[in-house]
Amino acid sequence: MYSRHRFPGEIISSCVWLYYTFPLSYRDIEKMMLYRGIEVTYESIREWCQKFGQQYANQVRRKRPYITDKWHLDEMIVTIKKQQYYLWGAVDSEGNVLDVLLQRHRGTEAAKRFFRKLLKKQGFVPRVMVTDKLKSYEAAKKQVMPSVEHRQHKELNNRAENSHQPTRMRERRMRRFKSVGQAQRFLSAFDPIRSHFHPKQHDLSAKQYREQMRQRFEDWREITGVKDAA
Repeated sequence: MYSRHRFPGEIISSCVWLYYTFPLSYRDIEKMMLYRGIEVTYESIREWCQKFGQQYANQVRRKRPYITDKWHLDEMIVTIKKQQYYLWGAVDSEGNVLDVLLQRHRGTEAAKRFFRKLLKKQGFVPRVMVTDKLKSYEAAKKQVMPSVEHRQHKELNNRAENSHQPTRMRERRMRRFKSVGQAQRFLSAFDPIRSHFHPKQHDLSAKQYREQMRQRFEDWREITGVKDAA
């Protein structure tokens, strides 16, 4: 995986982990590496994140133990170069991020496009779908997922709405996304990696949390190939 790279996998994977897990810029990570005596430019860190971020994220998804059959869907507004877009997102009842899709509109066709992408990636149809009262959801569901129970209530969909908060934080830290392609690439890798290292701490005892984090770090070392290299 890291052939022809001047730096070893431990350093590359650490930089990618820092960028997608914490609200840090490439220059912030460059300083953190320099503090450890490692001289690497922020341009190299950016290239590593773009090259390896999605690869790691795909492996993280495969490591998830299960996805529940109750999905929460929501969309939020994202402004890119003074143009308004809609970021469609879905999480399951455990808070696992299932997929995101940035689109120009939020009509029925946009909802159908997101549904098809979501079903293709997850490989199964949910039992229940929870959304707000946007009419596009119901119209698209009748065509793409007619057998799914659909619950439309804003207060029932807090889980999906809360899943957008990390994205908002990173959007502000990055001073907004620069293009649709850049935003889609970043978010496709960001959501799985960040979620992997942010379990529901409030639902766990201190001992359970530490054990779960140790396991997730072990999974990360295996995903990035650092475990085998060691």
